[in-house]
Amino acid sequence: MELSLDNMKEIRKNLRNELLKRKEIEIVVERESNPGFENSKKLIVEKFKVPAENIVIKNVKSEFGRREFVIDAFVYDSIDYLKKIEQTKKGKSGEIVEKNEKAVEAK
Repeated sequence: MELSLDNMKEIRKNLRNELLKRKEIEIVVERESNPGFENSKKLIVEKFKVPAENIVIKNVKSEFGRREFVIDAFVYDSIDYLKKIEQTKKGKSGEIVEKNEKAVEAK
């Protein structure tokens, strides 16, 4: 089941962080099951009209038994700011791999 704007209940937080060049968003959606990171990203692309590669989903959470899910996300002004600010991690062979690089390469 795809996530659509009809599932969106409210935007709890929509703050602009000028220092980090991003929007900090908290959205509440109503659904039978967890929407997941990919569907959450698609919803934000549809709602805010931004490129998917500029979005970082931080968390998708809910309380047990509830059908409301809270999506925490950052929407960066550009992919360059995202790469500068978001944390990096080491790959299997020890080289540093950027978090969202895999998502960009998959497209």
